[in-house]
Amino acid sequence: MLRPIDYKLDRLARGDRPRLLDLFSGCGGLTLGFHRAGCEVVGGVEFDEHAARSHALNFHRHLPPELFEAHASPKDITVTGPHALLQSFGVKKPEYEVDILVGGPPCPAFTRVGRAKLREVQEHPEAFRHDPRAKLYLPYLEYVKALKPVALLMENVPDILNFGGHNLAEEVCEVLEGLGYRCSYTLVNAANYGVPQMRERFILVGIHEAAGAYFSFPVPTRKVDFPSGYQGSRDVALKHIVFGDLFAPRTRYVPTPEAKRTRRPPVTVREAIGDLPPITGHLEGSIRRGARRFDNAVTYHPDVVPSDYAHLMRTWPGFEGDGQIWDHAIRSLSDRDYRLFRFMRWGDDYPKAYALAERLFAKRLAEEKRAGRQIEPGSADYEALRSDYVPPYDPGKFPNKWRKMEPDEPARTLMAHLGKDSYSHIHYDSDQSRVLSVREAARLQSFPDGFEFSGTMNPAFRQIGNAVPPLLAYALAEPLLAAIGVARHVTVETHREAKVQTSAAV
Repeated sequence: MLRPIDYKLDRLARGDRPRLLDLFSGCGGLTLGFHRAGCEVVGGVEFDEHAARSHALNFHRHLPPELFEAHASPKDITVTGPHALLQSFGVKKPEYEVDILVGGPPCPAFTRVGRAKLREVQEHPEAFRHDPRAKLYLPYLEYVKALKPVALLMENVPDILNFGGHNLAEEVCEVLEGLGYRCSYTLVNAANYGVPQMRERFILVGIHEAAGAYFSFPVPTRKVDFPSGYQGSRDVALKHIVFGDLFAPRTRYVPTPEAKRTRRPPVTVREAIGDLPPITGHLEGSIRRGARRFDNAVTYHPDVVPSDYAHLMRTWPGFEGDGQIWDHAIRSLSDRDYRLFRFMRWGDDYPKAYALAERLFAKRLAEEKRAGRQIEPGSADYEALRSDYVPPYDPGKFPNKWRKMEPDEPARTLMAHLGKDSYSHIHYDSDQSRVLSVREAARLQSFPDGFEFSGTMNPAFRQIGNAVPPLLAYALAEPLLAAIGVARHVTVETHREAKVQTSAAV
């Protein structure tokens, strides 16, 4: 029998669909992009129970109950080996069944924010080095060694290039080259590829040398003017990569490709979410605090013609919306916050919101004085009134805690912290005076309207913030599949067909 890599190349050459396994899959952002490009989804490995179930709901709902539960159950990659995993999915010869391996090892220890938090917790200046999450790229490499994919993709935050002064990407490439892979990596921004969000990511691609192919990163399709902070973060990440020096160590880094012709402008926040119906129940008292379940359907805004992007989100093959939106749900906050959201200007951050709150409070004190009610500073009445107007967070410590989105620009990076609060993405419409809904966050991350999230609102926000934008994944998947000789597969199974199969199986 052919060795696994030759068997896979022969099968792909005959026109069979490439088979994908997603490590650290989350709810399935990378999976979805590769699925759209024509991959058959073998499965995913995910530790978070809600994300694992979301992945199964969207890619394996047509399976019999036992196999579906095997996909939906959370898995710890440090104790779940590749052969045991695939056998639980019903795969008989694991080393012959995975053509493409993708994944993004959890990144908190790699980010500057994550490192600072670990130092604070462990009171050690290099505590981030000892965080076990910083070593989860090692199981990824073990899966490569065991499953011998034709090609692979690894995604992470840019700071993986400067992990305590060490470039982990080069270390990963050295191991992969020892396993027979030609590797390259770069930094890309999702907004350059049609995602309505400025999200800078590290991408590493490897193709087995038996394929005889090299990968070229896709040329951006959009022209985006990024804020200075994004270039600054990129410069820090690239600090230890030396260019143009014959005596410098070899690097597998390739500069981010630049388009040679005029590109289209970026997809904006308004284009992404403007066709979703307004939410004002929180201002009328009909939305209360507590767990928000997705049991209330709404329809699209009847008076708004969907943009090209919104149309794509409604009609994504296999994940088409049915006109009903079940997760257009928001958090219930305080009247103080709603008031500030209303008067904040587009682009205002927390320090500006705090200064605005101080001005509104001073105005209220003056109104009370004109009405003959003198409220003395330091009194209980003064402190109570102040808390109704001024949020308690130090503006010097939380500059990025709040931000009101600009409607005609891409959104700033969505974080996993959305699972705790959504103040970093305040809706641009002052009449709604609120933070993002779950479906709006999904739209900004380029999840189509037919994609389902397991759990209640907070877990859904966390899954979205942790995900790779599917449109970015798709932009990377197409040239990767083309490089290994895979023809584009136009048809994919629709949700409706999957539901029919599920009903028949039951």
